[in-house]
Amino acid sequence: MTLCSPENLPDYVPGQILARSDGLGWKGVGLRTYGYRGQDVMVPAMRDFMLVSYRVGVTPMQRRFEGRWSRAVCGPGTVSLLTRSQVSHWHWTEDVTVTHLYLTEAFVAGIAAEVTGRGVAEVMFGDILRTDDPIVTAAIDTIAAEARSPEFGAGLYVESIGRQLVIHLLRKYASVRLRETQGRGKLAAVHGERARAFIEENLGRTLDLGEIAAELNMSAGTFARQFRRTTGMAPYAYVTERRLEHARRLLEETDLPAKQVAAACGFCDQAHLTRMFARRYGVTPAAFRQSRAE
Repeated sequence: MTLCSPENLPDYVPGQILARSDGLGWKGVGLRTYGYRGQDVMVPAMRDFMLVSYRVGVTPMQRRFEGRWSRAVCGPGTVSLLTRSQVSHWHWTEDVTVTHLYLTEAFVAGIAAEVTGRGVAEVMFGDILRTDDPIVTAAIDTIAAEARSPEFGAGLYVESIGRQLVIHLLRKYASVRLRETQGRGKLAAVHGERARAFIEENLGRTLDLGEIAAELNMSAGTFARQFRRTTGMAPYAYVTERRLEHARRLLEETDLPAKQVAAACGFCDQAHLTRMFARRYGVTPAAFRQSRAE
């Protein structure tokens, strides 16, 4: 089955594009904002998971999956969820402005693998035509703001927000089918060394689970499972810990401004470093540096 990409969706659902993240280099997350007239349309099976956040206008909304209609009134503050690889029929009557947030299968499945420590066969979103979920709405608002006006470290920032959002979606709206367990193997020593070296060499940029796994010629799920069994930590937690330790060393041994330390260690910005550093060490970077100078 040929799956529809976000870029091709206007061929099936015509609308005015008001904002987009195309070309910003984000990994696993994409965004577009549309102005729509009332329509009756068939949406083809989508390549990505899609969240629809209603921004302007209120409309009765109907949607059908596999012969079953759902009905709701959707307006600002509400969100619809559309699972990937699922044909759907949508009908609404009023003009609306909506933001679509797209999450790739690899991004969602990779996070599910980290959370469960198991290989993931499939993730499916429930048939949610309307949810009033401030966590989802706030995440989409934050990512939309980055699409309109990208700030320093936007890629890392969006990935961080996207990861938190996916974990929330997995907890509340998704079903996860796990692969059959095949033994309880750990990473071979050579793989563990290579993974750690790759992480160390790339702490200053966005690191994707699939990218690290590909370095070892492994699937993301297998790598996440074996890495956790080997180190006792999920890959994302390990990367965060290494970034914090690197930042601590730079603060102690160099005079680099905290903003440059944050960039060198892969944090979104200085505020992100300060939050994570204080959570881990119980002191801000500035206070830590001052205590070492005394």
